[in-house]
Amino acid sequence: MKKTKWLSLVAMVLVVMLTACGEKSQEEVVEELEETLQTMSGYQTQATMTMQTGEEPREYDVSIDHMQNEENQYYRVELHNEDEEQNQMILRNDEGVFLLTPALNKSFRFQSDWPNNNSQMYLYESLVSDILTDSDRTFAVEENQYVFETNTNYQNQNLHQQEIVLNSDDLSPHSVRVFDENYNALVEVVFHSFELDETLDRNEFDMDANMEDMDEPAAVEEEEEDIPIDVFMPSYEPANTELSDTEEVEVDEGGRVILTYEGERPFTIIQQPASVSASAGATPTDLGPGEPVHLGDVVGVRSNNTITWTNDGVEFILASEELAPEEMVEVAASMTSTSTK
Repeated sequence: MKKTKWLSLVAMVLVVMLTACGEKSQEEVVEELEETLQTMSGYQTQATMTMQTGEEPREYDVSIDHMQNEENQYYRVELHNEDEEQNQMILRNDEGVFLLTPALNKSFRFQSDWPNNNSQMYLYESLVSDILTDSDRTFAVEENQYVFETNTNYQNQNLHQQEIVLNSDDLSPHSVRVFDENYNALVEVVFHSFELDETLDRNEFDMDANMEDMDEPAAVEEEEEDIPIDVFMPSYEPANTELSDTEEVEVDEGGRVILTYEGERPFTIIQQPASVSASAGATPTDLGPGEPVHLGDVVGVRSNNTITWTNDGVEFILASEELAPEEMVEVAASMTSTSTK
């Protein structure tokens, strides 16, 4: 009994000390986050995202503009890599969701509830929602920071757990680390600036204007002879499914390779040299229902039982009527790190 009273006294002292230092309890932090989520009108933020999913770390500068009102949510997410051909932008406006790849002068449009259907590691409201919805979350107070560990809802099933660090003075995002099942950090996002409720205009989310503002398309050059491309192979294969056929076909862009996998969950992968659209300001390809998916190094598009993406100058299409969406993402993501001649 005496021990119980002593422990209670210690707990009360700790609460008093935390309050005196201006630090909040978990309940206070969660309540304030919930209020922010309900009342904010948008934000602007700059961050650096490091992917550890390939043979070498890949770093991206991420710039995000977000505005919301009673009618819609608007997003502009720019992803800049040292390889300018990989620069991409995700847009959401009144016309739908877009994925822009200016170096190829290509854009895709689809109808989607993105980003509300999955966790998004660089979107503040997504991180806050992950904290609020995880009843098993953990909470710790560190110097000038609050640290949450939560479960995740990423399409890539290798991303199992995440650590979300918030600045204690205003609960703005400081950093995020996402781990695999063995607690190896696969993704890290470090936020350099965060301005809540910034005044933004709908025109800033216009597809045509943003396509023009980003990098100029690469020049289309005629090559004297076709250069064979590497044949990329997925390092992840679903159980009881294996490669059954490899077919090479000559097309205008060069060599096209078709990989056919058979078994319990069959799928097909088509790869060929990426082509640059010759027409400036080309109309976006309308894919209907779909969503952008992160595949490690790049962002692809999932639509109608396919995932389409471009990486290292190669255009890929993964098609399957048997694979679950999460498995399709895992197969596609594994293509970015393994290749053979």
